[in-house]
Amino acid sequence: MKDQMNHGAHSDAGASFFQNLRLSISDPLIKLMDSIHNPVVAVDSDSRIVLCNQTFGEVVGRTRRELLGAPIRSVVAETRLTRIVETGETESARKIRIAGKAYLANRTPIINNGNVVGAVALLQDISGIEALADELKLSSSTNEELQDIIESSFDGIFVTDGTGKVTRLNRAYERLTGIRRSEIIGKTMAELVTQGYYSESVTLKVLKSGQPESLVQEVKNGKTIMVTGTPVLNKSGDTTRVVTNVRDVTELNRLQHELCTMRTLRSHYEVELNSLRLNQGDGQYVIRSKKMREIRTLALRIAQVDSTVLIHGESGVGKEMVAEMIHEGGKRKSKPFIKINCASIPENLLEAELFGYAPGSFTGASSKGKAGLFEAARNGTIFMDEVGEMSLPLQSKLLRVIQEKEITRIGDTRPVAVDVRIITATNRDLETMVQEKSFRKDLFFRLNVVPVFIPPLRERAEAIVPLIYHFLAKYNKRFGFSKQLDPEAVDILTGHGWPGNVRELENVIERLVVITAGEIIGITDIPDSIRRTGGVGRMPTLSGRPLKEILEEVEARAIDEALKTHGTTRKAAEALGVNQSTVVRKASRYGLRSEGA
Repeated sequence: MKDQMNHGAHSDAGASFFQNLRLSISDPLIKLMDSIHNPVVAVDSDSRIVLCNQTFGEVVGRTRRELLGAPIRSVVAETRLTRIVETGETESARKIRIAGKAYLANRTPIINNGNVVGAVALLQDISGIEALADELKLSSSTNEELQDIIESSFDGIFVTDGTGKVTRLNRAYERLTGIRRSEIIGKTMAELVTQGYYSESVTLKVLKSGQPESLVQEVKNGKTIMVTGTPVLNKSGDTTRVVTNVRDVTELNRLQHELCTMRTLRSHYEVELNSLRLNQGDGQYVIRSKKMREIRTLALRIAQVDSTVLIHGESGVGKEMVAEMIHEGGKRKSKPFIKINCASIPENLLEAELFGYAPGSFTGASSKGKAGLFEAARNGTIFMDEVGEMSLPLQSKLLRVIQEKEITRIGDTRPVAVDVRIITATNRDLETMVQEKSFRKDLFFRLNVVPVFIPPLRERAEAIVPLIYHFLAKYNKRFGFSKQLDPEAVDILTGHGWPGNVRELENVIERLVVITAGEIIGITDIPDSIRRTGGVGRMPTLSGRPLKEILEEVEARAIDEALKTHGTTRKAAEALGVNQSTVVRKASRYGLRSEGA
């Protein structure tokens, strides 16, 4: 009862105080309060608003008329002015949120005649300061993260400001150079060069040029490092920092050496694997002589790159076989392998075969046109045998294909891109032909990037016996026979000069398998041209033989010699003074084989 009476007395005293205060406040004082930027509000002992400035009204979104007499809690739910009225204690710098904004509040009791008659609060908007604090906190976190990233880098990182003063470096830099950050932080690069820490400074070069710079640098501990400095520019284009990346050249050289070694080993293993694959394949390659093993190894090495290859060798030595090895041992092995004998196709048709033609481009041309062999070999390999037989105009077009990697069909103007590996072969002396101006010099150099010389069979006699038994097995299997060679017959075959090389040997073995009556192929079954000393160049024995047999033997030798000398049935026919069809028919009859038409 007594407390209620005291509260009533205080309330009356407060009411009287604020009534007298309102009467004493003049318009200038009200204007002065409203000019205060910070919100101000006062309450009486009943926590009702008795005084506020215009800024406070703006903060809570009400007019002064609406606020006066209203309970403070109905305006600011989190207010502590009520507590100040109750305790009479002062509170300083307490954070409060009003309408989503942060304020710092200073609250003071109003005392009259020793009694607490109310309380007043002065607020300070700290939203901007709070946002700045959050930004600083984020910036600090980002800076720590950036420092962690720099420190975790394997490469050395070294940073200076726009004057060349060292501001930051990481542990990797200390590890690579042996220089501690305590030695150089805060010093300029000009000082450090003078003191002998560095032979020269990439930072100073960057500051001078304004561009990224690199150099090989010697540091204090004797190490050699590769450094690359990069400028950091502001909006005005001025250099504010230089960031330098550092790598130990010794370590880089070691890695590069290891990489080269691995590539060499890989290439070696690829060659060996391809060699094993060829040796364990279907038996189509019989390689016994040292020279041919060397050629096989060379072919498998060549297969790993796309350089143009020119294979030199006499007719029948196996140029096509080597070309197949190169194709099968390389990355194009799953793509087409197209073969063409340039001497076997008439000159007027060879261009169309190689490059194709547009619809109706010449008499007899298909109405749909036709793709040439270069297009058919796209992404694969084209093997052009007897390339020395090409005419000069056609040589020019082949040169363009090699240089431009595109062809143009006959009768068309649109070029067609072709990605083709070119392997060529010849049994002629192209260098002599270049001197005689029957073969283009520039084309010869383009084709002869990687030359491969295949020796004749007479220079690798150790291969003859394995080849004999290889072809014997091949034709026994083909024709369903099981014929064998008499050892003396093998000696005769081994002693022959084989001017037609492997092709001639294969033809002879096929003929012996086919025409020999018994199971054993003996000396008497071998043709006289091989059995008799002197071979093809000697005249047959005349006595005791029918004239027809003698004439046939002479005819066979003449055609055989002409084919081996001139290479094609067309040229052999011209040399013998007969029609090409006659040479083709009789060569077939006698089991002879030519390079082509």
